Amino acid sequence: MIDPLQSSIRVAASALDAQSMRIRVVSENIANAQTTGAGPGDDPYARKTITFAGELSRSDNANVVVVRGVGVDNAPFRIVRDPGHPAADIQGNVKMPNVDPFTELADLKEANRSYEANLQTIKQARDLFSMTIDLLKS
Repeated sequence: MIDPLQSSIRVAASALDAQSMRIRVVSENIANAQTTGAGPGDDPYARKTITFAGELSRSDNANVVVVRGVGVDNAPFRIVRDPGHPAADIQGNVKMPNVDPFTELADLKEANRSYEANLQTIKQARDLFSMTIDLLKS
């Protein structure tokens, strides 16, 4: 028989892994928000995206969260006029990354809150384990 408390811990732990990966992707996007191409006409850093999926864990008989993949955002790059930049083309335009720092910060905040919620779920399940053991001792 599958223990519901153990199963809830495993589901929350899978969500922790997924949100941890999401935080890493968002952090990379923020770090590269101003990374241009090496030379004229080269593409700059392209924003990365992450997708999740639910997957049935046969050992727990529960749906766990898995990272489906890390992709690249196909949004167009921003064009900035900066004739003195090493990556400027003949017209003086520089392709800038398609990263919006405000969107990334909002995504980071959401991922952080989700991480904390799953961490709290694990803590509560552990507390229930402890209370059950204490009841069995008495």
